[in-house]
Amino acid sequence: MSPPPISFEALMGLWQEGQRRLAEAPPTERAAMDRVIDASVEALRRRLGGSFTVSELAQLYVDQGTDWVFDIATRVAPTTPAAWDLTTVAGSAFARYARE
Repeated sequence: MSPPPISFEALMGLWQEGQRRLAEAPPTERAAMDRVIDASVEALRRRLGGSFTVSELAQLYVDQGTDWVFDIATRVAPTTPAAWDLTTVAGSAFARYARE
């Protein structure tokens, strides 16, 4: 039996948690995190295009996960391990993209 589909509202709660964690991040780490988030939003834009539904965004999250964000994070902020925290940076990127 397959698990029930994850609702956009549930995912948005996870993504907003990332934004909350970002807001609480030390200023010394925040700039690197913001660069990772910016690069991740650009990657989402390439994956989904300019026009998308929240269902498509949620489906991308469920189907592809966030491992690809880790690759971006280690490339964009190689000396700032705090910027590799996927709960924070991926969550913030998805929340930002959802607002677009």
